[in-house]
Amino acid sequence: MWRVSGVQRLRLTRRQAARLCSSNPAEPSSSSSSSRPHAEKQRRRRAREEAILSGPHNGAADKAVKWSEKQRVLYPAQTPPGTKKDTTLPFLPSYSPDYVESSWYEWWEEEGFFSPQQHEQLPHAVDQTFSLCIPPPNVTGTLHLGHAMTVAVEDALVRWRRMQGYRVLWVPGCDHAGIATQTVVERRLLMETGKRRKDFTREEFLQEVWKWKNNKGAEIYQQLRKLGASLDWTRTCFTMDPGFNRAVNEAFIRLCDSGLIYRSEGLVNWSCALESAISDIEVDSQELSGQTMLSVPGYDSQVEFGTMITFAYPIEGHDSEMAVSTTRPETMLGDVAVVVHPDDPRYQALHGKQCRHPFTSRLLPIITDPLVDMEVGTGAVKVTPAHDHTDFQLSQRHSLPRITVIGGDGRMTPSCGQWLEGVKRFEARQLVVDALVEKRLFRGKKSHAMTLPVCSRSGDIIEPLLKKQWFVRCGEMAKKAVQAVEDGQLQIIPHFYTKTWKNWLSNLSDWCISRQLWWGHQIPAYQLELPNSTNSLEEQWVWGHSEDEARQRAAVKYGVKPESLTLTRDPDVLDTWFSSALFPFAMLGWPAQTTDLQQFYPNSILETGSDLIFFWVARMVMLGTELTGRLPFKQVLFHSLVRDKYGRKMSKSLGNVIDPLDVIHGVSLERLQEKVMEGNLDSRERLVAMEAQRKDFPKGIPQCGTDALRFALCLQKIQGEDICLSISEVLSCRHFCNKMWQTLRFTLGVLGDNTTVESLEKISPVSSMDRWMCSRLYSTVLQCEQAFEAYELHAVTSALYFFWVHNLCDVYMEYVKPVLVKQDGRAVAHADAQSRCVAASVLYHCVSVSLALLAPFMPFITEELWQRLQAFRPPAAAAAHTSLCLQSYPCSLQLAHWHFPEEERDFLLIQEVIRVARSLRAQCGLTKEKPCGRSVHPARLRFSNASALLLRL
Repeated sequence: MWRVSGVQRLRLTRRQAARLCSSNPAEPSSSSSSSRPHAEKQRRRRAREEAILSGPHNGAADKAVKWSEKQRVLYPAQTPPGTKKDTTLPFLPSYSPDYVESSWYEWWEEEGFFSPQQHEQLPHAVDQTFSLCIPPPNVTGTLHLGHAMTVAVEDALVRWRRMQGYRVLWVPGCDHAGIATQTVVERRLLMETGKRRKDFTREEFLQEVWKWKNNKGAEIYQQLRKLGASLDWTRTCFTMDPGFNRAVNEAFIRLCDSGLIYRSEGLVNWSCALESAISDIEVDSQELSGQTMLSVPGYDSQVEFGTMITFAYPIEGHDSEMAVSTTRPETMLGDVAVVVHPDDPRYQALHGKQCRHPFTSRLLPIITDPLVDMEVGTGAVKVTPAHDHTDFQLSQRHSLPRITVIGGDGRMTPSCGQWLEGVKRFEARQLVVDALVEKRLFRGKKSHAMTLPVCSRSGDIIEPLLKKQWFVRCGEMAKKAVQAVEDGQLQIIPHFYTKTWKNWLSNLSDWCISRQLWWGHQIPAYQLELPNSTNSLEEQWVWGHSEDEARQRAAVKYGVKPESLTLTRDPDVLDTWFSSALFPFAMLGWPAQTTDLQQFYPNSILETGSDLIFFWVARMVMLGTELTGRLPFKQVLFHSLVRDKYGRKMSKSLGNVIDPLDVIHGVSLERLQEKVMEGNLDSRERLVAMEAQRKDFPKGIPQCGTDALRFALCLQKIQGEDICLSISEVLSCRHFCNKMWQTLRFTLGVLGDNTTVESLEKISPVSSMDRWMCSRLYSTVLQCEQAFEAYELHAVTSALYFFWVHNLCDVYMEYVKPVLVKQDGRAVAHADAQSRCVAASVLYHCVSVSLALLAPFMPFITEELWQRLQAFRPPAAAAAHTSLCLQSYPCSLQLAHWHFPEEERDFLLIQEVIRVARSLRAQCGLTKEKPCGRSVHPARLRFSNASALLLRL
């Protein structure tokens, strides 16, 4: 598996590997970059690190991030939790996130605005449903910008559909995160009590886990609330809840009954530190450019990696040898054969011969296989089936034995001989090399680039081990998942992921679902001991919701009395991804036929990061279709990965993760550096991470607020390339929030002078500027409608930003200021009462409609400003709902009478003239203080006659 390119190994294609072994769950990486040569990936990573370490601290890129601390203003009124905020207080001179975001969410939640039951009370309700689940974050975790992107996108869609009158259900949930949670609790117990997990009984340890979960597990929900996620908290779903546990057991039992779950021996990714199999998603790939010393859990000294050892096997009955190479010499104790290409001329005479193992005296056959690459190394490959995925597949093809030489605890097994038995695997590595030198079989050692698989939970080096495990048979389910997309039953957005979907599912191996943990869904399977049974090697298994149910099933199956059977429950738990794959229907009460299941399943859409296409999305489609007979959702929307400004994936292992709460509230550089020091990084990664922080955030991260963060995330093109989000972009969106705030200050000021606002339907703009502004609003609403339907949120947010800043503020407000603003009790510009009324009404509706358009993206500031605007709403709108989040989303049909395409087209000329005039003014250095230029432009002197003629025209 991880003896990398250049090492003597077979090169199997994924399709060939799938044909050779269906029980080996060797899933490909979710990133297209994983296929790049390791040296190239390493070069790019080093280049990014050098750019951080060697670049200047005050480069051009850093200037955009400069900021000054803004005054923090808190909301002063005492507001009991769940009560509506008082918006009659004086209007602040400038925007403050702390002030604006106070109290609103508690009121929304208390009033039940996020429940689908609100649908019945909406006057604009439509008979359509919109449902989805949030990708359940780990109960142990804290949010990062990837979570924030998910929340921003999903909440925008949810709030948009709710305002359109749909019956909306967005279910919150949390994943029990088997390995992560167990690791956290084990560390806490060791620190507080000095005891390890195995010092407790299973029941005692699980009580400690539940105690920790009940104390800490709600933190992730509070973070989601802080992000403004309009989730229906009355339906919160935890994957270890009793109802969900029953759904998991039911799924396992049904799949066992249908033969889709089976027990078999196969190679798994094994963490010796955890003493458990782990999923591919929990394996990090660490690139090594060559010889490297690394710290490994359980070892006092660092361990050497990134070297290739070459040694020789003597050929039995010949005065010759075969040289083979490996990055893991300790596994040679488990070698059972040497394989060469049948057409390799160097070894033609050795086909069918045998090598003598120098330590066990075992004879190793020399076999042939066309999959060997003759051009790599010596062209001879050592075969270790019990510790290498490719070799395991080869053993199936050639009926080779499998000898396990490394145990689950990471120590060498008795089959290695007394000299190695019980020795730690990496300590045995040097002992094996020394013994080869002593026997004069050592042929060399050199630095070698490689990819090292590391357990993301423990930091341990992954060991492929041969274990009896439970597997899900994926072949037929995968075919159905591919067919669903090809037939158009399941739509994948963006479309280019359909090729990835088909390629991966067409070459899918079976899925190992056993985990050797205590925290999780214990497998509802029981090993059976039949009365008078003589075959102790053959395992008999039965399954059921309880031991009694399993006993009755076994009695019927084998025709014996239930009381004569001895049952022992499998101590393993199920892979966390197995329970997560049931989320779209288990959250609605499945297997019971609940009202929620009937009303909201299948879900309307699944929205998630593109990195989960294999590990979660595909498995949901497969299990959902198999267990419910229907696809779990109709559409899948993938958003791009969020990377840092240097293009690196945000990862705890790199120390470049940004907590969205730090962006919302602000954070000092010192605290950012403390977080890096608290992480488990090696010295170079820590150096790079801290240097990047010092360059990017010399004064820390400014307080930007939730609305600015959400809007900045939705401004990104989520259906394209990966996103490199800069804090300066978020800061710009905070400035936009202040622009909105000042717009309302002006609007409330001009509306406060006994101004009558006409209803939207009654306004008939007369002046060209009023007509242009109304038409721009209509066009913007139309843009938002079309982009929302295509899930192109960046197009919606860009259109809204442009309208508010460049149409409403830069043009129309400047136009109406002389008409509406009074000095000494009189308007600055002469206008009749009707013109002033129309201008005020147009301004009011442009602001009000824009706030409604922005509400799905910026829920806090739009609610605050909309509530303050309600004192001036037209009399016909008196029956409006108490919250903006339940208002009708603006529709282009309602504004069709405001569409004046000629005014929009003609005004483009005026805007271009103004742009050119401003450009010329800047070139000539003209200001209000100096209306005459400092000098005459040379072009004017050269074309003086022509200029005079043009002036006369």
